[in-house]
Amino acid sequence: MWNGVYPALTTKFTADDKLDYSLFSKNLKAQLDAGVEGVVLGGTLGESSVLSNDEKFGLVKYTVEQVAGKVPVVLNIAEGSTRDAVQLAITAEKLGAKGLMMLPPMRYKSDHRETVEFYKAVATSTPLPIMVYNNPVDYKVEVTLDMFEELAAFPTIQAVKESTRDVSNVTRMINRFGDRFKILTGVDPLAMESLLMGAVGWVAGLVCAFPAETVAIYRLVKAGKIEEARKIYRWFMPLLDLDIHAKLVQYIKLAEAEAGLGSEFVRAPRLTLVGQERERILKVIRTGIANRPKLPDYKQL
Repeated sequence: MWNGVYPALTTKFTADDKLDYSLFSKNLKAQLDAGVEGVVLGGTLGESSVLSNDEKFGLVKYTVEQVAGKVPVVLNIAEGSTRDAVQLAITAEKLGAKGLMMLPPMRYKSDHRETVEFYKAVATSTPLPIMVYNNPVDYKVEVTLDMFEELAAFPTIQAVKESTRDVSNVTRMINRFGDRFKILTGVDPLAMESLLMGAVGWVAGLVCAFPAETVAIYRLVKAGKIEEARKIYRWFMPLLDLDIHAKLVQYIKLAEAEAGLGSEFVRAPRLTLVGQERERILKVIRTGIANRPKLPDYKQL
């Protein structure tokens, strides 16, 4: 658990704003065929904030059935209240999820004690392993090293999605905690750097449109084939940069559509791209697709 590439899957919608399970299944199959080690539902890319709990539970149940035990299914917890976070975690376990990714409280800037207690409440309510989603850039609360010192007392808190955008934080975590917490890079354009510094996994975004290339980079790095990985990573960088924009959902969904693995449909208040912005992002995506590198036989690594 927690090693390898974990796609933060987008939630697929139909033109009339319902869950598109058929298209979701097509993308999921492409991820599994590429060799991902797990999948994450309801993250930032999954448009968690606009999904109902019933929709989240439907996605968990469907995905668990589709993967049929091949990889763990992880549900993101992004709730405003501790009570709701606990209930979501308990229900996810009942539906067959094998892990949780968990943000600090939403819509309230919790302090040190409140943040730790929030994680503690969920960690003591379910046996599911937890990956702390540490993204102070987008969500305004940083899970600090001192917080992790307290969270280390809870064995189900096992990993961190490192999205501080400070690659040196990988080294700081390892220096302080050794291998107590598994570190997964959560920022696409810092992924290879983080893997080289000791991250063991990658919660990826552009993998939704380019699964094989993402897994290839991960496996090549871990096999010590750095130059081969670097060549793919350099090609990938203009696309990976789409992951760190406020409209990453629209950008990555457009990439999925261009790659034949998704559609542009998002849920309001997000709107699909139009005009010059759409043309600019399309140019990045189509240039990447046109120059897609030939991959080595990474699945044998």
